[in-house]
This record gives sequence, structure tokens and C-alpha cells, in this order.
Amino acid sequence: MQRGGRKGNPKNKGGNFKKSPAKKEAPKEQSGIRLNKYIANSGVCSRREADMYIATGQVMVNGKVIDQMGFRVQPGDEVRFDGARIQPEPNAYVLLNKPKGFATTTSEEKGNTVMDLVGNSTKANIKPIGRLGRNATGLLLFTNDASINSKFTNSPKAPGRLFHIELDKNLKAEDLRKIKEGFKIDNKEVMVEDISYVDKAPKKEVGLKIKHTGTSIVRTIFEHFGYQVVRMDCVTIGSLTKKDLPRGRWRHLTEQEVAYLKML
Repeated sequence: MQRGGRKGNPKNKGGNFKKSPAKKEAPKEQSGIRLNKYIANSGVCSRREADMYIATGQVMVNGKVIDQMGFRVQPGDEVRFDGARIQPEPNAYVLLNKPKGFATTTSEEKGNTVMDLVGNSTKANIKPIGRLGRNATGLLLFTNDASINSKFTNSPKAPGRLFHIELDKNLKAEDLRKIKEGFKIDNKEVMVEDISYVDKAPKKEVGLKIKHTGTSIVRTIFEHFGYQVVRMDCVTIGSLTKKDLPRGRWRHLTEQEVAYLKML
């Protein structure tokens, strides 16, 4: 008489036999660089904009129109954007302490521009991030890195800019409080990161920290409360300062400073 027990594979003394799952092969690393990144690295536009241009057939590789988002460019490939050949250039990051009298533009039809001041800084096709008015002074960052430019203009984590501002009259404590707490202009919310009086200075001098890359909003804020901006100087951009950078001079960012921007 046999003892009760489970029937099964006699070699499987521990019970039911489970087959080990087959090991998946690691995906092979694809060669080349994605087309949208290649275009962005060439300083033409951001990756997001590059996707749009690829989709609308404005990009050619080796004489053929490419509309595939995942297409990868190989070494030696000829890439053309809107008919002109492009190729990635080394990323450059230049910080300028802007003086008065220079327009923040790349146009050569605007007289003296900030591009005249940084023209010898690099061979890369750098452009200013944001704007400083012709009579505004202080820090202005230039780069050909489209991803960094996008972080400043599209990201809520963009570094704030600190301005030293002189008004035509003393700023009332009540108005300072309203600016600090946020207010509306034409039913649009206006928020600043911080505002305070400058230590040991008249009450018409204030420090204003804001994320906007343009300076027109600064003038709009104070005009809303009945003040005129007499002088505007950008003191810091995030952790970047004017230390050891005289007015009208430029310098390249350090590796640590570039790493800080990329971490944002």
C-alpha cells in the first residue's frame, strides 16, 4: 500500500518545480546622437523647438528629409536646418558686467550692443539670456546652450535675479509690503521673490529679487505704485555675482558654476 503524497517530478523533492525566468539581454546602446539634441547643441534652438522643425520637414540628413523624432545622427553625417548646414559647437558660458548705453540684442542695427562687449570671448554663437535695458547695468549671462536658456525662461526653478534699484523718491513701507505680498496689474498676479530696503541707504534704494528674465516688469511694478526707476543694477543671478568683475568686463563661468546651472 502506497503512502499518500503528491505526484510530481521525483527530482523535485521540494514540491512544485518552477522554471527560472529567462534572463533578459541588456539593450544595446545606440550609437550617434539624437537629431533634436544635435540641433540644440548647434545653438539653433531648444530640443522642444527642434522636434517641431523635424516634424515639419525642415531638417535634412545626408540630403534626405528626416521627420523621425528618434533619428540618430552618426559621425560624418551632414545635417542641414532650413537649407543651411549645422554642426554642434562647444558650449560656452560668459558672464558680463554690463555698463550703461548698450542694448541687449544680437541685432547690428541697434547701435552699441552687448554683443560688442563679448565679441572676443568665444567663437561659439552665444546669445544673452533675458534682457537688461540700455540704461540698466549689471550681470548678464550669455550661452549657446539651449537647455540652460530654456531653464531660465521656462522653469519655475529658474534662478532669481537680484537688482539694486534707486527710485525717484522714498518707497513707502506700505507699498513695499504690497509688493512683497504680491498684487495684480490688469488682473494678472505679480509676484516677486523678495524686496527690502538697502542697508544704510535712503529709503528710495531697494533690493528686489525676481525670476523674470526681462527688466520691463521691474519698471512696471514701481510705476504701478507711482514711482519712477532712476537706476537699475543686476547684482546677482542665482549664485553668480559681480565679484572681481569690473563694469564692462566679462569672464567665463567656472565648471562649478556651470554644474550649478545644469542642476536647476
